[in-house]
Amino acid sequence: MAKCEICEKTLAHGNKLSITRSHISKRSTRTWKPNIRSVKAMVDGEPKRISVCAKCLRAGKVKRA
Repeated sequence: MAKCEICEKTLAHGNKLSITRSHISKRSTRTWKPNIRSVKAMVDGEPKRISVCAKCLRAGKVKRA
C-alpha cells in the first residue's frame, strides 16, 4: 500500500458508527487512506521520484526537483 517516504504515514483503521435515536446501533470497519502524491524531488543531490503525502508537501519538507 502507498506510504509517505517522509513521515511514514500509511493506512489507518477504525469504526464507522451508525447513530439512531441517540444509540449506536451498528458498527462497521473502515479505513482512512493518506493523500499520497508521486513527485520528483531532490534526494542526495539528484532528482528522484518519491511518494509523499500532501501534508508534507504543503509544510515544505520536500525539496522539489
